[in-house]
Amino acid sequence: MADISDTVQDKRSDKELYSYQKGAIDRIFLAFEEAPDDYHLLYQLPTGGGKTVIFSEIVRQYLKTHKKKVLVMTHRVELCKQTSNMLTEFGVKNKVVNSTANLDDQNDYMCFVAMVETLNNRLLDDVLDVSGVGLVIIDEAHYNSFTKIFKFFSKSFLLGVTATPLSSNTKLPMNENYNELIAGETIQALIENEFLAKANMYAYNVGLTSLTIGANGDYTVKSSEDLYTSTGMLTKLMQAYDQRSKGKKTLIFNNGINTSLYVYESFKQAGLPIMHLDNTASKKQRAYILDWFKHTPGAILSSVSILTTGFDEPTVESIILNRATKSLTLYYQMIGRGSRILKDKSEFDVIDLGNNFLRFGPWGADLDWQKIFRNPDTFLDNLLEDEEIESFFKYEMPEKLRAKFSKSKDVYFDVKAAYVDVLRSDAQSKEVLARSMDQHTHIIIENSEDVYDALELVDLLNEDINFRLKQYTKCISKSTYSFLSWLKTDYRTRLKSHLRKNFNTLFEDVHGHPPVEEE
Repeated sequence: MADISDTVQDKRSDKELYSYQKGAIDRIFLAFEEAPDDYHLLYQLPTGGGKTVIFSEIVRQYLKTHKKKVLVMTHRVELCKQTSNMLTEFGVKNKVVNSTANLDDQNDYMCFVAMVETLNNRLLDDVLDVSGVGLVIIDEAHYNSFTKIFKFFSKSFLLGVTATPLSSNTKLPMNENYNELIAGETIQALIENEFLAKANMYAYNVGLTSLTIGANGDYTVKSSEDLYTSTGMLTKLMQAYDQRSKGKKTLIFNNGINTSLYVYESFKQAGLPIMHLDNTASKKQRAYILDWFKHTPGAILSSVSILTTGFDEPTVESIILNRATKSLTLYYQMIGRGSRILKDKSEFDVIDLGNNFLRFGPWGADLDWQKIFRNPDTFLDNLLEDEEIESFFKYEMPEKLRAKFSKSKDVYFDVKAAYVDVLRSDAQSKEVLARSMDQHTHIIIENSEDVYDALELVDLLNEDINFRLKQYTKCISKSTYSFLSWLKTDYRTRLKSHLRKNFNTLFEDVHGHPPVEEE
């Protein structure tokens, strides 16, 4: 067995531990002393709080005070390398157990770093001796892929670390694999003490009822691609970027490679500096793209499921969630990519195009992690469904469209309020549609010079009309696809017919004089 003086050398890292990190280490070592050798402890700390720093120091101290080995597990190759490098900075000699590693010298090491799948294969092949492992540390412990190796460490102390102690598999809650949760500093506390940047959050309402839920409990890639590659959503993305992120270094998260490629092409055609990255890129391509992103001011990187963990770029100024997710963990991981601070960076922007803010609350909200850990089903069951979220929406015209209705003081029509008023007056529900059409007619006439202008404005109001009719069908509890489709066609047809037949009279009623005829 390796000599401890060879394994743990003087700390060579310039990383100084913060008070909250020292406090976490003390609490964890207290558990080492008081709990059984096979205890499973979970430690939670927000992304950017320094989980790797904390468990690297724990490894260093543990090896100095215990005559047992340590194993650190990750779920991705990149995290293996980063973890190994961090341990080395802390003076801990370690061996990475990958698919090509020669294990003939394993007795020379007291600390091993491995990816879970590779480790599982090596253990099944009986080529790695783990009988002397006293401490197992699991990074990103919310991933359920780790539980398969627990059987090999029935006599070891397990320390799982995660930013969100909520299992990635709802059928395998974390409280079934861990005895206790220690919750670290909150995001708000880390922001107030200038360890994390503050998020400025901007939400854009998105209709998500076309999305479907897959076997993993999250939205399927197929339904997400259908929605987010549509012209309407790409336009909304471009407008949101122009309003909030233009000129800022921006990460765009998508749910699907096709979506990311559509985003890439749209931004590229607009002359913006953008690249696309997904998990099919080679190591060389990925390294080139990330280097470009790091050193290019105002760079935009459109990605798919590859930069949520193991990616640390403090210069990110803006995060765009161009997707919806049912995963609290993914929500926090994506936003966390922008939370690193710099000397000239104390805040960053987050644009939500998936109603995620309404689903989970603002990033940094005071979540009761202990309660979530103990009762994950209760937390998940209380999340708002998409239809309920959308019932709170208020339609807002895009700025360019609103400019075409500049002569109207107010263009909003409250369908719900109109429906309640109609019910109270004992009228039929279709009276709501009549009132909506009257209001549309009025604002169209206010901003038209002739019938051709009026008919053109009807076409520009498609999104507003669709929103109103969707709200109406929810009010009357008759929202089948065929009915809504018919209603949309019928509404436009009747509105245009009304304008064609009565334009002159309507114009005079609104403006006080007949329309001026061209000579």
